Amino acid sequence: MSRTITQASAALRGAWRQGTLWPWCLAAIAALCGSAVATVFHPGYFSADSHFQLLQALGYEPMSDWHPPVLALVWRVLLRTTGALSAMADLQTALLWGSLWVLARLVWKKTGSRGLSLAMLAVGLAPHIMNFTGVVWKDVHLAYALLAVCAIALTARELPRERTWTRWALVVLGVLFIVYAGMVRKNGFPAVLPVFALLVLAAWPTPGRRRWLAATGIFVAVTVAGSIGVSAAAHPLSTRVYAVIPVDDLTHVLTPAQVRDAAQQAGGSADFTHRMVAAAVDCRKRELTSNAYLECYPRKGPFDLMELSRNADALDRMWTEQMPEHWKGYAAYRVRVFTKVLFRTNQPFLNGNRLLPGSPVPEILKKSPPDDTLRYALQNYVMGAVRDLPMLFQGWFWLAVALVLVLRRRWPGPYSRELRLIGASSVVYILAYLPTAPESNFRYLYWPALSGTVALVLVASAYLTRRRAADTQAAVPSPAQEAPRQESEVLRG
Repeated sequence: MSRTITQASAALRGAWRQGTLWPWCLAAIAALCGSAVATVFHPGYFSADSHFQLLQALGYEPMSDWHPPVLALVWRVLLRTTGALSAMADLQTALLWGSLWVLARLVWKKTGSRGLSLAMLAVGLAPHIMNFTGVVWKDVHLAYALLAVCAIALTARELPRERTWTRWALVVLGVLFIVYAGMVRKNGFPAVLPVFALLVLAAWPTPGRRRWLAATGIFVAVTVAGSIGVSAAAHPLSTRVYAVIPVDDLTHVLTPAQVRDAAQQAGGSADFTHRMVAAAVDCRKRELTSNAYLECYPRKGPFDLMELSRNADALDRMWTEQMPEHWKGYAAYRVRVFTKVLFRTNQPFLNGNRLLPGSPVPEILKKSPPDDTLRYALQNYVMGAVRDLPMLFQGWFWLAVALVLVLRRRWPGPYSRELRLIGASSVVYILAYLPTAPESNFRYLYWPALSGTVALVLVASAYLTRRRAADTQAAVPSPAQEAPRQESEVLRG
């Protein structure tokens, strides 16, 4: 028995020295950290948007396209399968930490550095990432789905050349996550395209026309099938939610009198004209610079989702008739809102459950309140970082990181092209908010913050790999150095 134990101990020590045990240690650490984060957020944090999607998932409210119906459908499946309110927040946590474990394992494989592999896992504990891990938001779903694609792509990159079918299987899996990301966040489509390119180019460094066409065909087919499937399963009401953008532009660029004239010229009803003028007056009175429809427009009720749909045509005509004439004011207004997104980002932390006022509270939500002690501990951690490291919660910082990733001609190490595509995804995602941002909110920057943090760890890994290669090369004498040494040994002999 003692001999067996001694042999097992020796085998374990050998495996530890060789590094074969370390990926499993990383898996255990990721599972432990993920469980701890899930416990902190249990059963999940909810904003008004989250609350409304929960009502849809439970069948209290009809599905609509105001919020992504695919998220409500996934939540419905989880609730019916598990019966647990926490299932959605737990799924988010598992997807984040599973993706980080895959990336940490790849970092270990490339660098042999336990510290850098742990740094990749530590991304999940960073205050600007952990703050929203358990918040049920479409922005979080977009970020974690795209991170999963990055982990899948870099895994496919390491496969032997002959593993063709495995590469295609990983590409299909990555496309499923990409399509989900595009469906769960309407304005996330610009961010999706560079990640799709990353997936294909990681699977095949030189894919060729046929592979590009095949991968693109899979992408289009899954997108079409997913859209048809979600529509068939949810039958969402068409709310024409895009019209919130013209409401913002018109009420903030035009004066109330100009809004009245524009609405009448566009053929809007007397009731609609009155509401638009009231919104313009109220926003000016309260000095609100954005989110006019939800904050200033006198709606008939919090669940009157069809108000925009009824008046979307009039809003379209108002916008197309007025904005070209007031283009200077429009440009100034959009720059004002966008700079607020970049430099005055708000809501870095969601304090527990913020429910829709006057709406029903499902029994499942009443039975599972968040733990106040853990919630306050998390709030202290995040808000302390907001005070001490404010750049982590600012759009300008992550835009700068993304631009550096894109504009540098070549990064050291194996992931130069991948880093540039990750940066491109963040850049186009942030810039897409220039004409559309309804307000300043850190959740709009969550994907750039997550991808930028992961990219910084990959850059550090690349520099370490290059330094170790240089040290190894310096330690091995070149033929020119070896010849004089051998000659001197012969003379000494």
